[in-house]
Amino acid sequence: MATSDMPLREQLDFTATDAPLRDDVRRLGAMVGDMLAEQVAPAFLEQVEALRRIAIARREQGEPVDALAQRLAQVPLAQAEPLVRAFAAYFSATNVAERVHRIRRRRDYQRLGTAPQPGGLEAVLRGLREEGVTLAELQAQLAGLCVEPVFTAHPTEAVRRALLLKEKTVVERLIADIDRTRTPPERRADDARIRQSLTTAWQTNEAPPQRPSVADEVEHVGFYLGSVLYRVLPVFYEAFSDAVEAVYGERIALPPLLRFGSWVGGDMDGNPNVGAASVRDALTAQRALALDCYLADLRTLGDILTQSHGHAGIDAEVEARAAAHRALLPEGMVRNRPRLADMPYRQLLWAMRARLQATNEGAAGGYADAAAFIDDLELIDASLARHRGDHAGRFALRRILWRARSFGLHMAALDLRQDSAVHEQALAALEGDAEWAARPLPARVERLHALISGAAPTDAGAADAMATLEVFRVVRELRAVLGEHAFGPYIISMARNAADALAVLALARIAGCVADGEVPLDVAPLFETVDDLEAAPATMRALFADPLYRRHLAARGGRQVVMLGYSDSAKDGGLLASRWALQRAQVELLEVARTAGLQLVFFHGRGGSVSRGGGKTERAIIAAPRGSVAGRMRVTEQGEVIHRKYGIRALALRNLEQMTSAVLRASLRPRPPEPREDQWRALATELAQVSRAHYRALVHEHPDFPAYFRAATPVDVIERLHISSRPSRRRDGGIANLRAIPWVFSWAQSRSGLTGWYGVGTALRHGIDAHGLDAMAAVTRDWPFFAAMIDDVEMAMAKSDIDIFERYSALAGELHPAFFPRIAEEFERTRVAILAIKQRDALLADDYRLRLSIRLRNPYVDPISLLQVDLLRRWREGGREDEALLRTLVSTVNGIAAGIQNTG
Repeated sequence: MATSDMPLREQLDFTATDAPLRDDVRRLGAMVGDMLAEQVAPAFLEQVEALRRIAIARREQGEPVDALAQRLAQVPLAQAEPLVRAFAAYFSATNVAERVHRIRRRRDYQRLGTAPQPGGLEAVLRGLREEGVTLAELQAQLAGLCVEPVFTAHPTEAVRRALLLKEKTVVERLIADIDRTRTPPERRADDARIRQSLTTAWQTNEAPPQRPSVADEVEHVGFYLGSVLYRVLPVFYEAFSDAVEAVYGERIALPPLLRFGSWVGGDMDGNPNVGAASVRDALTAQRALALDCYLADLRTLGDILTQSHGHAGIDAEVEARAAAHRALLPEGMVRNRPRLADMPYRQLLWAMRARLQATNEGAAGGYADAAAFIDDLELIDASLARHRGDHAGRFALRRILWRARSFGLHMAALDLRQDSAVHEQALAALEGDAEWAARPLPARVERLHALISGAAPTDAGAADAMATLEVFRVVRELRAVLGEHAFGPYIISMARNAADALAVLALARIAGCVADGEVPLDVAPLFETVDDLEAAPATMRALFADPLYRRHLAARGGRQVVMLGYSDSAKDGGLLASRWALQRAQVELLEVARTAGLQLVFFHGRGGSVSRGGGKTERAIIAAPRGSVAGRMRVTEQGEVIHRKYGIRALALRNLEQMTSAVLRASLRPRPPEPREDQWRALATELAQVSRAHYRALVHEHPDFPAYFRAATPVDVIERLHISSRPSRRRDGGIANLRAIPWVFSWAQSRSGLTGWYGVGTALRHGIDAHGLDAMAAVTRDWPFFAAMIDDVEMAMAKSDIDIFERYSALAGELHPAFFPRIAEEFERTRVAILAIKQRDALLADDYRLRLSIRLRNPYVDPISLLQVDLLRRWREGGREDEALLRTLVSTVNGIAAGIQNTG
């Protein structure tokens, strides 16, 4: 990546520890340049460099955007797409270099050994011990601890899997030389493989020609589950054991701490492609993935456990178990291998592989459940432990055991989600009452009680209810095969009253989805809008007072799952109002549950962007209300976040460690009581009201805003992207029915980032005027909730560019002067307020690495954004019918998403 010789307003310096990052950026940048010269032309590379220099001048010397925009407006359509892809190739290289550098920094901590890496397991355990946490207290907490990332069914990942695999090759080659120890021949070979990946990626379409099916999404998530998380999971447990031993001087047995969930194939809300068939297909595919992983592991383990009689002691039960397995299986299923007669472990492993294959094929002799498979592994483990096997294969065996205990035969628990209106429609059909939803709430509850207690519906064969009932029948069937952990909670979108939860129990009963007399599913209301969050305590109080629902909860161990929606609440009321409504709802719901004698588990529906709850998960955990974590963290992982957190094994391990450490910290030693919090809560309520009113006045109450939104953002392109199996809207209508992902994605593409800050500046200015700058500075400095929220807003603003957004806004024609000044004024108001409160002179003044990351990308993102504006204008003027223009626009969307590292 050539370095401009122009003077910079702010020197782009790398610290000594980041010098290897600079070298990797330059190395990859040079290869990208060589590739462009070869694949297109040397003159093309010169054009790219010229545009980059103008973009840098605009950024670093404070020049207006006009010069860059005018230069790009002269680009012929035939050259636009190659230019976009060229800039995207450069900052994709930067993305890769930064990810590898995170691994390098982790290794530096481990190599030096002077102090554990902040946020890691050992660092947090040392802090907890200093605060008085004993080993016994730690073990008691671990017994009930559960961290569960959940991969959602609507990925916004704008990169296809074939390109992710090429990126994986580049990462592997950079890691191979992470310590700069490769020989010149080895480095030349590495460079050749990197160039091959870069070049073949250039020759590959960024987006598939068709919208992905649910099966494609299952495969996409399966890549992360099988290729990354399956591999790193035992390493996590080993690192945890090492950390406990380093801090407490004792190695302890760890219970299962990690589980994984998925919405892929089970998220029916607004997606006609998801239902009973996709539930079955998703879990069948996940089971096949788990079994394939175990089969490969057992083959490898068989090459290790070659112990023979006379050279090692082996429990007699091992041979007996192998014989019992052979008797279970059909003739010829286990090949007779006389050469293994003196190797009992290998005999049993061969029989176990045969049983796994039978399980996969649905043949006789397969494992009835994961517990039976785990029992075989534990039998071998016990024998090795008794016969000096700690260094003779037990390490490899225990790795498989950790995987089996966490992944079972299902790989990830499949959540189910459906809109409450769909349940009402099914009940209306079953009751033969088109006005079911309009019945008074007490009347509906009374009838639901009767159905839950076994009463027959008026029309049990109603055609309009069959699709809903079939889902519950598939749950009953698959739960018997895959075990109780195969399904996560049943989530009710748009839950507003107790009848919405009772409806799920009634429909399950009608479908026969019952085990031991009760519905074997956690029913989780999802509270999504600000109004719903405010009403949530009353809703749950009424539900907990319902005798039939309390009986259901008793069968579920006295545990209630509640899902909190970050995306729709922010779209409804703006970021500040959303964050405060979520925080306050948790506090009030905890009190409702405590009064009812129940355990509450919060499921956080976070997205990738700040306005959808994104940001640093570990910081959000620490900032959560006291008692809201309580040893459990269930959170969605979406879109580009999945790739960023789990695309590389070392980074996936670091993410799991940080999340688990934060849960431990928040559970064992939550923040001490703060006497000022009552006044801070009152202040937050006041600011949220001001912010929400300002936000809604623009977004929901101005009659022309929907038209402005569609003109000033590329939402019409985003709606045509092939990146998700479900529609962009729940139902027809305006902004209220637009899903949060395209809503946020559109504003991010336009470089305004409006959803991450609009309304905040007005509220902060009100706070400063009404309470004083010192009071606002104190609440930002000393209250983790408010500090995290302000930092997230600051990050969203730093990624925004209001001057470039002005070009998008101008596409709205006569609506531009009505809206842009209003938006620009709020942006500046927010920026000034944050800098005043933090007493800083620039955004991200305290976050060197993020500031550097954004500055590395801006010279490449800015030209793509300006090209997108020009192409949008041309495409729309042509009636949106030019397919060539649309393909180029799709390239700009992918490029900007990769550059700002945000979609939805």
